[in-house]
Amino acid sequence: MTLILTRSELAGLVTPNQVAEAVETAFADLAAGRAAQPHSEPARIGLSDPQFVPMVGLLGSGGPGSDGLVASKLLSDIPGNRERGLPTQQSVLVLSDAVTGGPLAVLDGAVPTRLRTAAATRVATRHLARRGWDSLGILGAGPLAVAHVVALAEERELDRVLVWSRSAATVEALRESVDREAPGLKVVPAASPREVVEGADVVCTVTPSREPLVQGEWLRPGQHLNVVGSPPRTDHREVDAATLAVARDSGLLVVDSTPAALHESGDVAHAIAEGAITAEDCSLELARVVGGRHPGRTSDTQITVFNSVGIGLEDAAVGRLLLDAARERGLGTEISLAG
Repeated sequence: MTLILTRSELAGLVTPNQVAEAVETAFADLAAGRAAQPHSEPARIGLSDPQFVPMVGLLGSGGPGSDGLVASKLLSDIPGNRERGLPTQQSVLVLSDAVTGGPLAVLDGAVPTRLRTAAATRVATRHLARRGWDSLGILGAGPLAVAHVVALAEERELDRVLVWSRSAATVEALRESVDREAPGLKVVPAASPREVVEGADVVCTVTPSREPLVQGEWLRPGQHLNVVGSPPRTDHREVDAATLAVARDSGLLVVDSTPAALHESGDVAHAIAEGAITAEDCSLELARVVGGRHPGRTSDTQITVFNSVGIGLEDAAVGRLLLDAARERGLGTEISLAG
């Protein structure tokens, strides 16, 4: 039987702490050879607007009660949906047994994607930010920004977060969400992206921007930047080429997946095209740092950047959590796909 789980059934089912631990374990397993992360190219016809991105991740058995699992997510990225009053991104996540291949569950992809993206940022920040960082800045104020604020507020005890968005209304909506999910954390509106970058130790960019919001000349020693908002299209970018070059020269430039970064990250594509970095500069994957294969940050003065487009391994990690939690609570609808 296959369990069908809707968006409303998935909401609030697991905590950000649980997701972060699962994602960190998945990256460690990848480094140790206990997980697999293949890369699949996005599918589109010519230069047409719709793009479909397959993401697959394989988690091996972690011991009793933790069977191997394969996650396969199809993400549709269709900017033209704005004119239709529909989300520009929609996804479906399918979980299968890694031994038998049988389908275990089909999940709406919105909640898993938001949870695992924020969790990957939290894990990257845990391993790459300088010890003792105590100020957070966010560029963007949508649901993904809220997830990042909540996740990082649980990682560090913070009293405020500096937020910039093109819309004051979205900042106010973020403030209301943070009041509910992270009581006591003050949201401080910023007048510009530069104000956020210059006022925070850790900065997250969570926007669908086509033009750079961050300039490398704004970065200061010891800072950490998570570049995670752009869709998997090379015509979008949140930071300029100098930002990645500064990280490469003075600290670390880390990606979640080298093939994904080279084929799907506009930040990386533009920086390479402009001669600021090379493809080889994008060879350090987060799994190597988490798994102890690379020392990561070695100085409090280094500038570090994590550039992420999202990978299927993260979906597998959160998918396993959600599936187990749903079964425990008796949620979802079981059907036989072979019936």
